[in-house]
Amino acid sequence: MLRARIAVLVSGGGTNLQALIDAQKSGIIKSGELSLVISNNPKAFALERAKAAGIESAVLTRKELGSQEAFEDAMIALLDEKGIDLIVLAGFMSILSEKFTRHFENRIINVHPSLIPSFCGKGFYGLKVHEAALEYGVLVTGATVHFVNEIPDGGKIILQKAVYIQEGDTPESLQKRVMEQAEWQILPQAAELVSANIIKMRGS
Repeated sequence: MLRARIAVLVSGGGTNLQALIDAQKSGIIKSGELSLVISNNPKAFALERAKAAGIESAVLTRKELGSQEAFEDAMIALLDEKGIDLIVLAGFMSILSEKFTRHFENRIINVHPSLIPSFCGKGFYGLKVHEAALEYGVLVTGATVHFVNEIPDGGKIILQKAVYIQEGDTPESLQKRVMEQAEWQILPQAAELVSANIIKMRGS
């Protein structure tokens, strides 16, 4: 069966990568295949997860390559060389330029821990998103998977899932619940949807 080759870009623990690995094992992701993990942090635990799952990995850092442009050029070269069809950003702590996003137009997806357009854009990442949601007093938050373009969190929405805020929630408890109830569910689903579409487009 023809499958879309998926690369996952990571910077940290790799919990979303693990959700993708588990989803491939359980058959949720069947139109795509996790083929490469790239990290911009040599100490990222996500690299251990990739190794345990038998997925090829690479480390590329802006510091070693000298500039953001050289870093992105090296990533583009590697992704093209490996024949990657779909890129999944899974806790990747680097804003990508228009040059990069245009090169892989409609082939990069990201998961964001809020219901876009709330609490998103520049400066909204990690715990900051959940802090803002609690500060604002919203009753419902969640996660969004969207295509990536040159505007942070600005691409077309693919899937969303709501999570109710509970009394006594802290940014940490909310972050954990949003991951478990939303991110880890909709990211694999979106990866499958986009992979299936890529395969379909290739055949047409």
